[in-house]
Amino acid sequence: MTSEASVVRAPDSSRILIVDFGGQYTQLIARRVREAGVYSEILPFDATSASIEAFDPSGVILSGGPESVGAEGSPEVDDAVFAADVPILGICYGMQALAARFGGEVRGADHREFGYAEVELTGDDALLSGLVPADRELKVWMSHGDRVERLPPDFTVIAASRNAPLAGIANEERGVYGLQFHPEVTHTEHGFAIIERFVRKVCACPGDWEPANIVAEHVERIREAVGSDNVLLGLSGGVDSSVVAALLHAAIGDQLTCVLVDNGLLRLNEADQVMEVFAEHLGVRVIRADAEERFLQALDGVADPEEKRKIIGRVFIEVFEEEAGRLPNVRWLAQGTIYPDVIESAGAATGKAHLIKSHHNVGGLPERMKLKLIEPLRDLFKDEVRRIGIELGLPRSLVQRHPFPGPGLGVRILGPVRKEFADLLRRADDIYVGELRSQGLYDKVSQAFAVFMPVKSVGVMGDGRRYDYVIALRAVETVDFMTAAWARLPYDFLDHVSRRIINEIPGISRVTYDISGKPPATIEWE
Repeated sequence: MTSEASVVRAPDSSRILIVDFGGQYTQLIARRVREAGVYSEILPFDATSASIEAFDPSGVILSGGPESVGAEGSPEVDDAVFAADVPILGICYGMQALAARFGGEVRGADHREFGYAEVELTGDDALLSGLVPADRELKVWMSHGDRVERLPPDFTVIAASRNAPLAGIANEERGVYGLQFHPEVTHTEHGFAIIERFVRKVCACPGDWEPANIVAEHVERIREAVGSDNVLLGLSGGVDSSVVAALLHAAIGDQLTCVLVDNGLLRLNEADQVMEVFAEHLGVRVIRADAEERFLQALDGVADPEEKRKIIGRVFIEVFEEEAGRLPNVRWLAQGTIYPDVIESAGAATGKAHLIKSHHNVGGLPERMKLKLIEPLRDLFKDEVRRIGIELGLPRSLVQRHPFPGPGLGVRILGPVRKEFADLLRRADDIYVGELRSQGLYDKVSQAFAVFMPVKSVGVMGDGRRYDYVIALRAVETVDFMTAAWARLPYDFLDHVSRRIINEIPGISRVTYDISGKPPATIEWE
């Protein structure tokens, strides 16, 4: 008989619902809640009442958004949010929507606030009180054109700025709070503490969402779903598929078979490294399909990046199907889909945004394979995936790797793909990334890679004239990969890397450094 003390709570049994009104920081809110040890999910503002009820939240956070509360057709808070009878925190537009709902007044502000501001904490409340000394103001990040002009009945003011006298409001008896500023962004002082107070103190969530519990819960779910069936996984060596492999192996052991498709577009020695980590060290069953020639033939003469993506995806499926056909009792296909893939492929959380590009993990393989889909990371953000990878014993060097595109070097070679170009790029990228690691810069940038440019430039080595190819180096710093700034790498470092690439790789005569931000540029060159 199981004692009450031995019963383990599911790590997502306490959960915060994020209602998205189209705010640019909505995903960041969800991530901050999870960092506080509480599970969260995002639903669009027009989600059905039934879906909100089914989620059964312990608390609700209403996001910011671009609309004006008083405008015709502006988004409103669904009645199901209030029927849930749980604490509510409204941020920016979310605060204004709450104020209007409870009988306050919202108007276009005479003085808009965008960026840095200071607010005075005026209340004795559970959310903000005591964050800063009484004689000092809280430094925050504002982004609003409208503001609350009149308090709703039974609400009090808990924060005020020069341009927004009602910068924070509360009805503590109901557990309803509103903030005009954005606690989820790093620019807001004690912003994480505010979110943590809301979910842990106001909503009384215990903070079970942490790596060991997440792994245990996901292992149990996988075993229950899969039973005695076998599972097939395409292993790329990237972070997501690697963590899926480790998680599935922990859950079902030899029922998992991984297929590593070596398409000739991987990084230097990557296929060998993947085989070493998974097959030799972790004991995972991995089949290596050497298909470099097949991919290069299919890509011959193709320059358009989107067409290259489609060809690489098609040939991958062909090779994968062939390998899968040789395996007995395979009933499941595993994929490394993560939560941002799901959101972005749906056109962002609201479903209203334009789709920028499709994610190769969302949607699965052709129906003719007749496999059921299992996506163990579908509810996790990237930083959570990394943390559970460490928990599962994967090497930090693998788990903390920078993002690598699904089509591999195929979209980092501009124009047509040739083996000669891929080999040159592999070596240049290895030198660049290796030096970033050795000089302690790799973890200080969010993503770094080399790009092959199919143009030749005159160079001089010794007494001879050379006419060889150009390599571009790219490094960016970003939080969410939606926007990015080019990384200010030291000049001496860039000089050293440039000299190594040109001196050690015959066929390269010039190295450039990309100083474009996103926007207007994208992170990848394509």
